[in-house]
Amino acid sequence: MSKKHKKKDEVKQLFALGKSGVKFTKLETFKAPPNCFKVELVSQEVTAVCPVTGQPDFYKVDISYCPLQVCVESKTVKLYLQSFREKGLFCEEFAHQIAKDFATALGGARTQVTVTQVPRGGVAIVAHAVEGGL
Repeated sequence: MSKKHKKKDEVKQLFALGKSGVKFTKLETFKAPPNCFKVELVSQEVTAVCPVTGQPDFYKVDISYCPLQVCVESKTVKLYLQSFREKGLFCEEFAHQIAKDFATALGGARTQVTVTQVPRGGVAIVAHAVEGGL
């Protein structure tokens, strides 16, 4: 099988890419290219709600991982982060959940997450979490 056809087959396995109106189901992955040793993803448009007050909280999320075998497809990252819009989470818990989910999807690859909450009431929160480490 040629490289072109092999790549097409790999892309066909991605459910969310190239489709509109797709809801999040899982973090999809694809084979990591050779010599790709670090991937960084940043989103400044992430929201969740305070688990106590129900008020919306706004976040910047930085995700960094060292791919072992696979990389996470970026559209599913967007859908994943949007899935937290109605969930009640503290900033620290949010960072931990993202790191855990990414490390699982990546087969145990080291994943670092920084979640920065936009200041509300004059207090900024920055939470860091690390998972994996193979």
